[in-house]
Amino acid sequence: MINFSLPITDSFKALDAAARDRILVLDGAMGTMIQTLNMTEEDFTANGHIHGSGCRHHQSDHPQKGNNDLLVLTQPKAVEDIQLQFALAGADILETNTFSSTTIAQADYGLETAVHDLNVAGAQVARRAADRAQAEDGRPRYVAGAVGPTNRTASISPDVNDPGYRAVTFDDLRRAYGQQIDGLIEGGSDLILIETIFDTLNAKAALFAAFESFAKIGRRLPLMISGTITDASGRTLSGQTPTAFWHSVRHARPFTVGLNCALGADAMRPHLAELSGVAETMICAYPNAGLPNAFGQYDEEPDDTASKVAVFAKEGLVNVVGGCCGTTPEHIRAIAEQVAPYAPRKPRGTNNV
Repeated sequence: MINFSLPITDSFKALDAAARDRILVLDGAMGTMIQTLNMTEEDFTANGHIHGSGCRHHQSDHPQKGNNDLLVLTQPKAVEDIQLQFALAGADILETNTFSSTTIAQADYGLETAVHDLNVAGAQVARRAADRAQAEDGRPRYVAGAVGPTNRTASISPDVNDPGYRAVTFDDLRRAYGQQIDGLIEGGSDLILIETIFDTLNAKAALFAAFESFAKIGRRLPLMISGTITDASGRTLSGQTPTAFWHSVRHARPFTVGLNCALGADAMRPHLAELSGVAETMICAYPNAGLPNAFGQYDEEPDDTASKVAVFAKEGLVNVVGGCCGTTPEHIRAIAEQVAPYAPRKPRGTNNV
C-alpha cells in the first residue's frame, strides 16, 4: 500500500528545502492555551448548535466541556486566534486542533458522526491563521494535520486478568485514522503529524492509513512521526527504545521523526540524542514546559525552556523544534530566538523524500 512513486507536493519540496537551510519552529500547546479561556459547556456546544460542513447538525447526549477539538466547529475564531499567536511568535508549522478527532476518541463524547467535519474544519481554521500570519510578515506557514494516538492501545491489554485481550484492532485504527486523514487533507493540510505515539502498532495503523489517503489524491504529503517516552526507562509505553522505534517506522520515509510530550527538555535530551544517532531523516523535538506541578500546571518559564531546547540545536540534534504541554506563544518566541543562530542537523541520508 506504500507507494513512493506518487509525486510529492510543492509544500513537501518547500519544507524539505527550508529544514535543510535552518531549524524550523513548530507551534506550542493548544490544550493548555484553551484552558486559559475558561470556557463553559455552553461555549463548547455553542448552546447546542454544533454545525459541520454543509450545515450538518451534530447532536450528542454527552457533556462536551473538555472536548477541545469540538471548538473548531463551535468557537473557530478562538482556535484561530491561538494559532495566529503561535505563528506570529515564530512558528513555521501550525498544528490543527484535531488531536482527538477520530471516531475512537470522539466516542467518549458521542460525536463519532462529526469526525469528518472536525478534521476538515480543523485544517481550515489553521490555514486561515497561517494565511493571516503570512499576510502580516510575508513568511510562509505550513499546516500540520495533527493525528493523536487515540485512547486505546493495540499492543497492550487493558485487562490485567486477560493479557490476550485487545480493546482495538489494527483495522479499527486504520479505518479511524483513514477517515481523519482524509478530512485533514480535504481541509488543506500541508503535512500529516502522527504524534504522541505511545504504541508503535497504533502508529503503524496511522501510517498505513496515511498512504491509503495519499493514493486517493495521487500525491504524497510529508509525514512527521513523533513518539513519547513515558518514564525514566527511556522507552515508549509499548516498550520500545528510541532506536527500536525508529526501525519500526523507518519504512514510511518520514519527513521527520522525533519525540514530544511526557518529558521536559532536560530529560528528553539523551533519548533525542539516541534517535538522532540512528535516524536517516530529519529530527523534530517538542518537549513540555518542564514537568507538571502538584496541580497539573507547568511552571517552567519561556527562557528556561528555550535555553534547554537550544542545547538540542547547539549539539546538532534537530531540524524542527517546538513546544508541547504548557508551552505558550512566549515559549515559542523564546525558542525561535534561541535556536536561530544554529545550523540544522544534517540528515544521515535522504530517506524522507
